[in-house]
Parts: sequence; C-alpha cells; structure tokens
Amino acid sequence: MTLQAITFDLDDTLWDNRNVMQRTENGHYAWLDEALGDWLAHRGETHLGRFAERFPLAAYQSGRRRLAERHPLRRGDFSWLRERALIELLEAFGLPRSAAWLWAAATMARFHALRLEVSPHPEVGPLLAELGGRYRLGAITNGNLAVHRLALHCHFRVTIAAGEIQAPKPDARPFLAALARLATPPSRALHVGDSWQEDVLPAQRLGMRAAWIAGDTPHAGELPAGVYRLEHVRELPALIRHLERSG
Repeated sequence: MTLQAITFDLDDTLWDNRNVMQRTENGHYAWLDEALGDWLAHRGETHLGRFAERFPLAAYQSGRRRLAERHPLRRGDFSWLRERALIELLEAFGLPRSAAWLWAAATMARFHALRLEVSPHPEVGPLLAELGGRYRLGAITNGNLAVHRLALHCHFRVTIAAGEIQAPKPDARPFLAALARLATPPSRALHVGDSWQEDVLPAQRLGMRAAWIAGDTPHAGELPAGVYRLEHVRELPALIRHLERSG
C-alpha cells in the first residue's frame, strides 16, 4: 500500500538528547540563582540568602514530581510543571507572588533558549528535505522543545506537542491528531521513533507502520508485523524503499 505520510518523534530520534537536557536542566537553574542573587543584592535584600543554597536543584525536581501527582492531566506538560514548581519555590524563598511569577517566566525563557541548542544528526536535514518532497511529514513529541524555532521545522506540515494537549504518548490522540491534519489514514502512514512504549506500540495499535530507532537496545523475539528495527535514522531511506517495493 502506498505510503503517504511519515511522522517523527524528535528527542533521541533526530538528535541525541541526554546531554541537551542535562545542560538545560543545570543551566537554567544556575542562571536563576545568579541573576536573582544579583537582583537582590542591587535591592539590598541579601538577607534572603542564595536561592540555590536554600533550594538546590533536587528540590526543584521533587517539586515537579509532586505537581505531576497533584495534577495528573498535566503530567506530560513539562513547561507547565517547571514554571509552577519554580513559582512555588520562589514564593517559599520569600519573593512576593508577583515577583515569583516574573522570575519563573524569565527562567523558563532561559530554559527554552537552552533547550533549542540541539544538534540534529548530520543526515537529518537532507533526509527531511528529500522525504518532504514525496510524503507529508509531521512531528509528534512529548518534549517541550519550541520546534517552530528550529530550522528543521520547515519540513513538517504539522507538529504535535503531546503533553501540551494533555495527551502524552503513548496516548493515541496525538497520533490521531497528526494523521487528521495530514489527511492520511493510519494504514498509509509510518511513524519513526526511539521509544518502544511511546512510539512503536501506539503507532502499531492504530494500524500505522513503525520504524523503531533502537540503537543497541535489546529486544527478545521477533518484531510484530509492520514494525521495523533500525539502529539509526540514517537507515530510514532504505526501509522506505523496501516498503514501497513491497506495497
């Protein structure tokens, strides 16, 4: 059957994301500690101490987890969880609510700037450009990357931030939303992603084909029909040629 659309996961599919998130996590929190410390010193309010000494990064991470438990529908909306956790900590630190909101917003701006410092695999740009001339391309991500600010955004007809619609993968809704906007039935679509649970299984259940960017991840037994294991996204063109030949 003719392939019409291809949807992609982003993090750890089109680029390696572990170092990006480590740098972003540490970087935006360190920025808040330094910038807030300078602001308080300028105002003569050093009695509050240093923010990160009273509330280390682990406190911020614990706060996000507690918020996710209290607001289960928001569990995949990572930007919301981060901003609200920052507000709670900044108020506990001693800032008035208005200042806490402003500093949380500024810190999230820093977060998103750092989050954009991704390095797609060298093959990704040419690959998307070539595929975009033949297929309808979409992106489905659980991450909170501002995809519209990346150069590769131009290749995607639709981008679904699953957490922001309160339906993080493996929920079927972000896949269905992407397919509807791409005007493509599941049987004529291929999803490409690195997660077995969040990419492969939901795509397979909907009747999509799935390319699993597995790297060296082990998997026991044969793969289900319509699921194809790749070590790297650079192998995708060969898979697509195989699918088109086999119909």
